[in-house]
Formats: sequence, C-alpha cells, structure tokens
Amino acid sequence: MDALECIKTRMSIRKFKPDPVPKDVLREIITIAKWSPSYKNSQPWESLILSGAKKEALTKMLLELLKKDAKPSPDVPAPQSWPTAEAARIDRLLKRRAEAVGSDLYDLEALKEAKKANFGFYGAPHAIYLFQDATLTPWSLFDLGLFAQTIMLAAHAKGLGTVPQAFNTDYAREVKKFLSIPETKRLIISISIGYADMESPENAFRSERAETDDIVKWIE
Repeated sequence: MDALECIKTRMSIRKFKPDPVPKDVLREIITIAKWSPSYKNSQPWESLILSGAKKEALTKMLLELLKKDAKPSPDVPAPQSWPTAEAARIDRLLKRRAEAVGSDLYDLEALKEAKKANFGFYGAPHAIYLFQDATLTPWSLFDLGLFAQTIMLAAHAKGLGTVPQAFNTDYAREVKKFLSIPETKRLIISISIGYADMESPENAFRSERAETDDIVKWIE
C-alpha cells in the first residue's frame, strides 16, 4: 500500500472479526514500528500483546470493576478541560457519532456501555498494551505516540484494523498487576488489533479533520 494512501485511509475500527492474526504478522508489525523516531534514539516504549483466554479474563475483570463503580485511576490522567477549538471538534465528533450509531457519550449510561465495548476490545482477537518507565518525563509520551501511530499504520498496510483505547487503562494498577507489568511502568494505552468487520455499522462512521488552513500558518 502506498504510504500516503495508508495514512489517509487508516481509521479506528470498532468491530472486529474473531479470526486470530498469525503471530509472525503481529511480530512483524512491532518490528516495523520499532523504527519510529525518538529523542536521542531513547526508544522509550515497551509492548505486550494479549490474546486468547488471558484477554478474555482481563475483559471479565474490567467489567467487574466497572460494575462495582470502581473509581478510574489511569497512569496518564484524562483531560478535565479543553481549549475552545479542540473542545468544539470533540463536541462535533460526539454529536455526529450519536447521530450515526445512536450512542450519545454525553449520557452516563451510554458512556458506560461504551466502556463495556472498550473492555471487550470491540471483539478483536488481540490487544497491544503500550507502557514505559514511569520515571520518564512527559516528553517521552510524544515518542511513544509515534510508536503507536506506526503500529497502526503498519497494521493497516498489512490489511488489519486497529483502534487506540484510553478507557482500557482506566484501572492501570489492576491491569498492570493482572498482566505482570511492573508498578515501575507507566501504562499509556491499548490498541485492539485484528481483521476489521467492515459490514458492521460501527465501521461505517468516519471522523472529520480540520481544514488545512485552520492548522497551518505561512511565514515567508
């Protein structure tokens, strides 16, 4: 796949087929992603690929925590407010999603259902958890973001779908303990990965992007 086409056509998948991805394909995707740039070649990223019974058990644990109304405690706290431009884009996205798939995430019950879908990894056969040493500064989050993006682009180029998920790090301490990730690590995000079910209405929705002139200034 052409690199520019890969960037433009990648999308977040929210319904997967159950078919497992061969282990060598998953390994190849990580091998490609390790060539992502990082500050002074620090490569501040680690990954764990979760599948099978262990993934199902994690889903069960996360759903139990949600059922108990356990308070989320992610290693990277969720934003509490946004600047005007970004807030407007988020608002438009949520309203368009509500119209398209009937899930209004401003409604607390709908938000809870969305979390359940996240905790089930949208039916994906695999999940990639990304983490890094907790002593690293916020600068290294930028580098891990590049690593995550490259994983998703490499997966798309290989005919796979992905979706980055912050909700799946809501209970960071419990997830790290369950997956034997040391407490000295900072859990950043999970990425569900597998073969996209493009017949699902969930995957018919695509988010918009700002106009180019809204995000660039020219100085000559």
